[in-house]
Amino acid sequence: MKAHFFELLQRVMARERVLTGITTTGIPHLGNYVGAIRPAIAASRHGDVESFFFLADYHALIKCQDPELVHRSTLEIAATWLALGLDPDHVVFYRQSDIPEIPELTWLLTCMTAKGLMNRSHAYKAVVQENEAAGEDPDFGITMGLFSYPILMAADILLFNAHRIPVGRDQIQHIEMARDIAQRFNHHYGEHFVLPEAAVDDNVALLQGLDGRKMSKSYGNTIPLFLPEKQLQKHINKIKTNLLEPGVPKDPGDSTVFQVWQAFATPAQTAAMRQSFADGIAWGEAKKQLFELVNAELGSARERYEGFLARPAHIEEILNAGAAKARAIATPVLTELRRAVGIRALG
Repeated sequence: MKAHFFELLQRVMARERVLTGITTTGIPHLGNYVGAIRPAIAASRHGDVESFFFLADYHALIKCQDPELVHRSTLEIAATWLALGLDPDHVVFYRQSDIPEIPELTWLLTCMTAKGLMNRSHAYKAVVQENEAAGEDPDFGITMGLFSYPILMAADILLFNAHRIPVGRDQIQHIEMARDIAQRFNHHYGEHFVLPEAAVDDNVALLQGLDGRKMSKSYGNTIPLFLPEKQLQKHINKIKTNLLEPGVPKDPGDSTVFQVWQAFATPAQTAAMRQSFADGIAWGEAKKQLFELVNAELGSARERYEGFLARPAHIEEILNAGAAKARAIATPVLTELRRAVGIRALG
């Protein structure tokens, strides 16, 4: 049985596996697009990579207890990725909650995870520090979901023995925790898990928001990805600029307008706008050109997005097909893990 399992594992691991989770809260914005969605979809087209994309609706429950928001966001985020070119025939695209092996593996890993490791989670420590600063009990308002979600994240990764996990620098710790958990399980029960690695691309654009801070839903300074044209133009016009008059040279290095332009422009277009800044382009004209550039890239995808939103049953079919592909991998893996820990038939 064990020899058969490792033969199966070797076959399915012939290509490098890359796994990306998308939490189903909120609406994607331009920062999400240039920083995560666009590069991930481009990478998924490489023939030497086996890509897994999942809608992390269990993770959404940690921060959001609005069922309608979670449900609507699942539809909107699935439609976003599909409209932007994610090909479900060439990747494994699924909803986390459709894979019952994930919560079962979460429990197996929980039984092997040291509480001290969870105590060191940045997210947990940050809330504890906020509580202490406010004079509250250190664990005020902290759920077990928040405390132990790195274990759920580890299960997401380890169930499919993913090699690389694209993350921002703030998420590196969670990948390191997944490695620690996998190593401890392997030590007790044999070599079952590949040790994942965080993949951080320092060349990926991190956009500033309307107010000059990092574009983030928590700051309320985002430009939603698929706004209608007039709304997109209004949002771009709200980007904070200085008071320099037309004709006065402007510094592209501290300009949100230029930064967003650079994220969407070709090198030649970037060089041309840099020269326009040196020549003192008016802010109104720069924002007008920025709107035209962004709208040109997203216009056709916006139409596809609206088409997907109008056909939720079609998205459901895509996710169900993705779940079948995911479970074809997950079920035999979990069967072997259950056997390894002693949960198996008595006959």
